[in-house]
Amino acid sequence: MSAADIANSNPSGPNPDGEPLLRIRDLKVGFSAQNRVLPAVRGLSVELSKGEVLGIVGESGSGKSLGMLASLGLQARNAVVSGSVVFKGQELIGRPRREMRSLRGSEISMIFQDPLSSLNPVMTVGDQIREALLLHNKNMSKAKATERVLELLQLVAIPQPDRRINQYPHEFSGGMRQRVMIAMAVANNPELLVADEPTTALDVTVQAQIMTMLRDLKEKMGLALILITHDLGVVAGHADRVAVIYAGQVVEEAEVRELFANPRHPYTRGLIASIPKLTASKEKLYSIPGAPPMLGALPEGCAFHPRCSFAQDVCRKVSPPTVELGRHRASCHFAESLPSWDDTSRTAQSKERSHG
Repeated sequence: MSAADIANSNPSGPNPDGEPLLRIRDLKVGFSAQNRVLPAVRGLSVELSKGEVLGIVGESGSGKSLGMLASLGLQARNAVVSGSVVFKGQELIGRPRREMRSLRGSEISMIFQDPLSSLNPVMTVGDQIREALLLHNKNMSKAKATERVLELLQLVAIPQPDRRINQYPHEFSGGMRQRVMIAMAVANNPELLVADEPTTALDVTVQAQIMTMLRDLKEKMGLALILITHDLGVVAGHADRVAVIYAGQVVEEAEVRELFANPRHPYTRGLIASIPKLTASKEKLYSIPGAPPMLGALPEGCAFHPRCSFAQDVCRKVSPPTVELGRHRASCHFAESLPSWDDTSRTAQSKERSHG
């Protein structure tokens, strides 16, 4: 699939009015080590409106999952968090843990990356979903909770819910376990659903089924959805906007069609060029040279410059500004002067590597 195909694959997203449902501003997350704080998330800023789907993409270790976990108060106890996370007009940073536990699972829910490790192996799936209901609905009877569990299992297309409700996680396939996690996440009708790599380790057919289900649930329940993933194909087909994260910062953000049609950051271009094509070709698969920086070893200037084919002296000395191009923003010294993007072949990206 080419970037041109991807750019045309997603329908127009919502154009909501009013205040965003979620606003993250200058979120920083670090870890104490040897009398200093090692920065992992370095000023993350994104917004999400009601009913919108935001894709957050980046390589492993970019800080995408950590940033969202910290936003919901799920960071490690030794993490140092600062910045602002406002949900429905309420600041979440610094909020007591008890209040955050009440908020999570009711108004905000999260689907974690590995359903097998997230589900309790010694409890039936029915008991686990029922527990999520009773925890946030103190006046709900067990009979009513069981009725709701059966509705949820049916909602996520698990066959024979009357029998499955009494089974254990190991009796479910990977795709079915993910459906159970989704059922648990939407049990209390949240307004915001965060899905962290929801299709990892699933085969392509099951991936498509899970993403179609999430899209349908979003429409039925009016959810806002954050998709955290390294899979650009998932983002292309299901997100309204995309935020690309590198070394703990958003380096580019735009509507999905605009991002794939006209990427303005070299890192985004590298990610898109790395998408395998179905057409027969003798070209080697493209990959971005090098690796993301380690904690505590960030380079001076632009964090991406050691891997960037466009890097100039200014990139090695000065942090790049964030350039606003309408609703498209990119943190690059050359965001407005990069050559036109041509995704007809990976040769385009290879040529860019020799540019400058």
